[in-house]
Amino acid sequence: MDTTGTLDEALERLHHSGPERLGRLTNHAPMAVEALAARGQARSVHRWLDLYAGKLEEFPSRVEPVTDDNWVSALGDPRRAADWIDHFEREIAGRPWREVLTQWWPRLLPGMYGGSTHPVIRVGHAVRTLLAGDITEPRLTELAHGLGYWAARHRPVSGLAPVPGAGSAAGALDAVPPIAVRDGGFPARLDRVTALPVWAEAVTEPDDAYRHLAELVKAATHRYATHGHGEETMLVHAATAPNAVLRTLPALPRTLWLPSLRAAWTASAAVTAMYAPAAAVVYTPPGRFTADEVFERALEHGDEHVIKLTDTALDVADEPALAAALRSIELSAPLG
Repeated sequence: MDTTGTLDEALERLHHSGPERLGRLTNHAPMAVEALAARGQARSVHRWLDLYAGKLEEFPSRVEPVTDDNWVSALGDPRRAADWIDHFEREIAGRPWREVLTQWWPRLLPGMYGGSTHPVIRVGHAVRTLLAGDITEPRLTELAHGLGYWAARHRPVSGLAPVPGAGSAAGALDAVPPIAVRDGGFPARLDRVTALPVWAEAVTEPDDAYRHLAELVKAATHRYATHGHGEETMLVHAATAPNAVLRTLPALPRTLWLPSLRAAWTASAAVTAMYAPAAAVVYTPPGRFTADEVFERALEHGDEHVIKLTDTALDVADEPALAAALRSIELSAPLG
């Protein structure tokens, strides 16, 4: 983890910006700079931010403070993003951050599908930093921004019909039925997801939930190499959203691990239903590369989703995962 202070500088720079731009597109910079710092590329953080700066908007306007009495009515209202971020800054200033996370995780978990799953991904990056290094003011503020964005974009999914799945995560992803109409953005497509395969329903122990979630992250990452051409950007989230949950589990009570697995599976499967192509392709990487070499390539490419998928691939840490990262580099347009 970065010990140079560069990550804190970058986060302070970014906390003057809002969590979105154009009213719907996510600000990926906090997640990307955390990944760069975590992978030993702190020296490149500000240079990357300079390239990304055109995608940043000013911090949004405030509407009304979120309180213990009115938070339910404010949940899922994107106009209240600044109010929610203020709320979590106050909460984290007054209590240990793990205590705040533990209280709000079960409240927010059912709505992790809003904002194209980006809010939970941002929280996962923030938690990784807090667990791995110094607990500084910018890093605590980053957790507040992630939780606030999640609360503002809170979007539950319900009424999903169960369909036959498979014993493995890879098999269950293969069994996901695609939505019939494949146009529109993430919210419109999510409304068309009505059925998902049953997977890991027999899991009852927290340790098993952790192992199954790790299996899901691996399967979704591997799958990108052969299915990423269906939608090179959105299919990244089938891996990065459950990995954000996996990264957060060590900061949570074990009683929350099972519902976290269920929500992460729903997210990964729903993204698959919305964007997976009709058929897989055989992908052969352009050579053999070390994990550091693959991350260097992702950094040189610059796209924020490429960086985040490569970061997840390095967590999985096997050849098929590195192949998926290389595939994302080939499919995606470079930054700038």
